[in-house]
Amino acid sequence: MPNHYVCPKLDVPFSINGRLDHPVWMNAPWTEDFVDILGPEAKKPRFRTRAKMLWDSQYLYVGAELEEPHVWGTLTEHDSVIFQDNDFEIFLDPDGDNHLYAEFEMNALNTTWDLLLVKPYRDGGPPVDGFELAGLRSAVHIRGTLNDSRDTDEGWTLEVAIPFAALKQIAGTTCPPKPGDVWRINFSRVQWITDIIEGRYVKRPGLPEDNWVWSPQGVVDMHQPEHWGLLQFSDGTPLPTPTLEPERAKLMAVYHAQHRFRSKSGRWASELSQLGLETGDIRIEATGYQWSAQLGDWMIDHESRLRRFK
Repeated sequence: MPNHYVCPKLDVPFSINGRLDHPVWMNAPWTEDFVDILGPEAKKPRFRTRAKMLWDSQYLYVGAELEEPHVWGTLTEHDSVIFQDNDFEIFLDPDGDNHLYAEFEMNALNTTWDLLLVKPYRDGGPPVDGFELAGLRSAVHIRGTLNDSRDTDEGWTLEVAIPFAALKQIAGTTCPPKPGDVWRINFSRVQWITDIIEGRYVKRPGLPEDNWVWSPQGVVDMHQPEHWGLLQFSDGTPLPTPTLEPERAKLMAVYHAQHRFRSKSGRWASELSQLGLETGDIRIEATGYQWSAQLGDWMIDHESRLRRFK
């Protein structure tokens, strides 16, 4: 099971300043501390990261706290490739179908990048860089001094207000959500190892970035939405804990088995027996170019899109 967060509802909107000091945040629990993208069994992150969420009729609010002894940033132009700096990232797929999802990144300078993925990179993407989360608001508070290597900082905090109106066209589900609705969401922190050279922060050559996340992916790839966490919207009334339908996991197993089969044989499997899976009553239809599989009222296709027909 991915991580699960119950998101409290606000009665009235509030102004963000990046500090997480507004009293409304006291009602929002912290997420689990972020872990390595591969999972908790991998190396423990060097610095703590955690987040919390709220919502009202207009916005999904995200707050985060990032411990960091040296807070720096270089990118100042909107829609720059923000993860070239240390950054915080939000991934959001309201209907959980693995397609048409939003990505948002920001650095300690509050420079932002928002884009749309038509489908995951593994399935050909493409990213839509011109996509804008219209009306989004973000703010940063530095707990120390920015771009000053002479001292030691505590880190930085941030707030993001994502308008439901900006998500409505891609949501594929009720938007704004209703109490009890469950969306898929995940957070990532990119952290580079740097050295201080002549007072400047310089990335250590030959080292990749660290990727620390809320709900682990199992691979170094944030673009596997089936592993993202569960965001459950609450209005204070008791809610059942959401569960993942077993059909989803079984169909994703077929998806991965199909791609392994194709890499070896050059074609898609047309029968379950060719995949070596114990998958029960799954029906496969395949042509030379594509395939789909159905289990009950769930279906997946060769591009990993999951749909439920009710």
